[in-house]
Amino acid sequence: MTTTLRVVLDPSSPGVDADVSEAILELTSALAAAAPSGCDVRAIVPSDTDVDAAVADLGIAGADRLPVPARAVAALWRAGMRAGAGDGLIHSATPAAPLVRHDRVHDHDQTVVTMWDLRAWEHPDEVSRAEGAWARAMLRRAVRHADAVVVPTHELARRLAELAPLGDRIRVIAGAPATELRVPSDDVGRRRDLALPEGYVMMSGTSAASDRLRAGFDAIAASQRDTAVVVLDAGEGEEPVLADLAAAAGIPERRLHVRGRLDVADRAAVLGGAVAFLAPSESAGFPWRVLDALRIGVPVVAVDSATHREVLLDGATYSGGDPESLGAELSATLASTAAVERLAVMAADRGRAFSWQAAAERVWQLHAEL
Repeated sequence: MTTTLRVVLDPSSPGVDADVSEAILELTSALAAAAPSGCDVRAIVPSDTDVDAAVADLGIAGADRLPVPARAVAALWRAGMRAGAGDGLIHSATPAAPLVRHDRVHDHDQTVVTMWDLRAWEHPDEVSRAEGAWARAMLRRAVRHADAVVVPTHELARRLAELAPLGDRIRVIAGAPATELRVPSDDVGRRRDLALPEGYVMMSGTSAASDRLRAGFDAIAASQRDTAVVVLDAGEGEEPVLADLAAAAGIPERRLHVRGRLDVADRAAVLGGAVAFLAPSESAGFPWRVLDALRIGVPVVAVDSATHREVLLDGATYSGGDPESLGAELSATLASTAAVERLAVMAADRGRAFSWQAAAERVWQLHAEL
């Protein structure tokens, strides 16, 4: 008899950004590859989600299509209805799941959900009212019905435990960079197509206060190094806003290069041209782009936060959150070729600790324990 783990495959759920959408597909594929003997993986998808081509690419056994579209699925799950999802072993890489009453002991039904950040609680002004309400509602449902809630760091687990009485149901399983993230052979050409120079300091984020890009710009200015600055993952139309922030810090427009979300190959090419990655955010959310920098072996200068210390360990150099300290650390990092090479090796060593294969194995272990 085959045991089937069904994964919620709905990148359009509220609050799912591009990194989490990528993580959903990466984890699903890794779960299929790591399935124990006698087990397989199927997807749960809304009626209007096109996954036919993805089924073969992900290596899963198939997809179970719900009778309603994505918008209705989110509303029904928030209201505590199955929306046609059925029962059995269900795993979601987001909070979106049929969190309803079930019998894990006698019927062996399980529902596990994932939370990658706590923006709706820690930065409520940075999410829409609808997204915040949905996140809070789904956490309430998880408290009542989830068999486990997965988070990527122990720091996020600590903060979640302060918000919700989940007890030992909180489990820590880290995410990872994209499996295909490696500097492509045509990286120079890709950077040229993106109109980027060679040798720049990189950051990632938007104009949201929690990303602290202004502090990053101030730190780069304080480092007194005349390097170009590349910002990835900017929101649509944010170039003028970020240019103003950089100008206020003393960084002229000619040195600033703002780009939005890039595909995996372009992202790796851009990282491959960086001399350092600056991580000024103090958010407890999972630092996806910092992990990308580790994978590529880019020296990382990070704010000394609990999340960075846990994720990066000795793969980065740390400083206080004020721009002067960050700038001094960045300047020290770039002071010599030897320092850059040493930190690049340390970053790459730490980056090897994260993989979707390892995450999938832990997910299978979690469901076996449940």
